Amino acid sequence: MNIAKALEALVDRCVDVIARDELATRLAEGRPLRVKLGIDPSGPLLHLGHAVVLRKLRQFQDLGHQAILIVGDFTARIGDPTGLSTSRKPRTQAEISADMQTYAAQAALILDVEKAVVRYNSEWLAPISFADVIRLSARVTVARMLERDDFSKRFKSGVPIGLHEFLYPLSQAYDSVATQADVELGGTEQLFNLLMGRRLQEEEGQRPQICMTLPILEGTDGVQRMGKSLDNYIALQDEPSVMFGKVMSIPDQLIARYWQLATTRPKPEYEAIERDMQANELSARDSKVQLAAEIVRLYHGPALARSAHDHFEKTVVRKELPDDMPCLPLPPDEASLMLGPLLVKLGWAASNREAARLVRQGAIKVDGKRIDDEKHRESSWRDKVLQKGNHQFARLGAEQKR
Repeated sequence: MNIAKALEALVDRCVDVIARDELATRLAEGRPLRVKLGIDPSGPLLHLGHAVVLRKLRQFQDLGHQAILIVGDFTARIGDPTGLSTSRKPRTQAEISADMQTYAAQAALILDVEKAVVRYNSEWLAPISFADVIRLSARVTVARMLERDDFSKRFKSGVPIGLHEFLYPLSQAYDSVATQADVELGGTEQLFNLLMGRRLQEEEGQRPQICMTLPILEGTDGVQRMGKSLDNYIALQDEPSVMFGKVMSIPDQLIARYWQLATTRPKPEYEAIERDMQANELSARDSKVQLAAEIVRLYHGPALARSAHDHFEKTVVRKELPDDMPCLPLPPDEASLMLGPLLVKLGWAASNREAARLVRQGAIKVDGKRIDDEKHRESSWRDKVLQKGNHQFARLGAEQKR
């Protein structure tokens, strides 16, 4: 691929590219660029929101560049200011280690992890002295830190800002110095931190990195960014039928955005889909079915994408039970259990509170009947069909039907 085409492919889907001409210059040098992506572990689950930037990193890999995945194990101990205007709770090393055990397997669904370089920023941040911290801090003013949107809002509204929080963007910036990054990727909310890395590299006598940000993907609710805590996420490791159903649940106004950000379709194709929808030549439902199949295909392959489509048509459209349904063993005290505690014991809810929320939201059915009381009991739960949402079914305490 020539430089002009490579440049167009790499900047596609990006919001910020600082600076495009610098990226073109480095591509013309004919060497593998060092492309950095930082991860501050806050849980072991990756979803389609994470995939947006991971796919851009894979695109660099496919063009022969070096992917550098920075695991922010040291930075995670500090915490990071969040969009909720509160301080993210610092994580222990034990928590980080447990989380990171599954990251590589999930990232491998997108990245060529065997060719990627994985670095932990504790390698260079843990050994530095307090004198080094003071020296680095002297490179940045408080006024510059308050340019960050969240800091600014919190300062104006009188919400406390811990001094340690200022060290987070500085620490992330030093990651770029330590790895001599040519390019750093991140979501749009990371632009301040990326630019901080660019500035610090210049201060350290390095060529400043190119900063490239990608859009934040909204979750299935169509309002807030995708996240596990909001229960509006589509996990990379979701079962095919679950993934298909979740994509089908997104609001129609997000279809074009998901084609752009959650698939690998080139720009002419996803723009053509949007034009067809606007001209009513392609219905929202048909486009969404194609979108769901495309996303499942990316993570599970074409055969399972077809099976997931068939499952959706059978269980959601025709309201039939699936052909293959797992059997869940019942606890010994099943006859005395209310629905809420039963969901917890079966692993369908993390707590009684979550179980109650699911029931009250109408997400739970027993033998096809929606139950709205978490205290609901059956004389026996044996052989009952339990359903969560449109995609999760199980028969309780009976041999699996064949």
